[in-house]
Amino acid sequence: MRKEIISRVRRVVVKVGSGVLTKDLDLNTELVNRLAGEICWLIQKKDVEVLLVSSGAIASGLKKVGLAHYPADIPKKQAIAAVGQSRLIMEYEKAFERCGQKVAQVLLTMDDLSNRRRYLNARNTLYTLLGWDIVPIINENDTVVVKEIKFGDNDTLSAMITHLMDADLLINLTDIDGLHDKDPRVNSDATLFPLISTIDRTIEKAACKIPGAVGTGGMYSKIQAAKKVTISGIPMIIANGLVPDVLKRIFEAQEIGTLFLPRKEKMTSRKRWIAFTLKSKGVITVDQGAQRAIVEQGKSLLPAGIIDVQGTFGIGAPVQCMDSNKKPIATGLVNYPSADIRKMMGLKTGQIEKRLGYKYYDEVIHRDNLVLIE
Repeated sequence: MRKEIISRVRRVVVKVGSGVLTKDLDLNTELVNRLAGEICWLIQKKDVEVLLVSSGAIASGLKKVGLAHYPADIPKKQAIAAVGQSRLIMEYEKAFERCGQKVAQVLLTMDDLSNRRRYLNARNTLYTLLGWDIVPIINENDTVVVKEIKFGDNDTLSAMITHLMDADLLINLTDIDGLHDKDPRVNSDATLFPLISTIDRTIEKAACKIPGAVGTGGMYSKIQAAKKVTISGIPMIIANGLVPDVLKRIFEAQEIGTLFLPRKEKMTSRKRWIAFTLKSKGVITVDQGAQRAIVEQGKSLLPAGIIDVQGTFGIGAPVQCMDSNKKPIATGLVNYPSADIRKMMGLKTGQIEKRLGYKYYDEVIHRDNLVLIE
């Protein structure tokens, strides 16, 4: 199974976490050099395109500004990231130069990917870099990011980049060997899960028991990233980035780390953007008939099936659809603003123009802009 998955990989996203890149509260430059060498091997020997999502900006800046511990307040963290990001990319540049590989720094916020035009622009820029045989090194723009536009952690960012670039595989390098039933750093009897076909509550519960040693995400955020990519038809591997030749061993299909199997059906790029990148601006509650039409028949949402609207939003906004029991069933982009949806809810499509004085569409949310929540 691993051989089959690896044989199809032509583009991979590699995410490396702070637990791998940090050593004695400083950047692990030896690891950076080794990682660069392995990525060069993938590009030059295996003809695989690589996008690197890298943490480590704060670790790179701590000692440079003379601090002996991580600060608690956000302005200091952002200032340290500003100092450390330049050092981080410089170390990567030096490391990749040793094997004749060029790199580029790309800093993003959630806001960059939530706007469709900027989302596509970011994708075009990354495609151009790959076309020029340049490795994009991507990080969250910690210096300016605020809570409202923050990915949360680079696990989430790596999943979004995987979707953005239609990658064939996401590799998440951490400081343990993969997903275990409990934290292997404190439990000698912890058992590794080599293969996960379905991410259920048992798997999520096991992940909650394994916190991050240095980074913000921990194992739980890696499992959430795995859910995002596998649901959309892309496999993911969690492996130990401290193990020498880890990328080579993965691409030789060795049994290393935890492999998360993807769904057979792949989501379209646009539906992945709706499902995993956008934040809901409101809630539309639907009746049982509309619920069946959406979930079982793959139909659009019509005004007749709407029984409640919460929030204030405009045309094209992402909203969550719930059933009458307040259970989320789908996410989609609306064709009308919230004020007009309240006026038309419960109406047949032929009555829309008479009530509003205009009609853009029969559908409140077209099925092409609607993604089921599983």
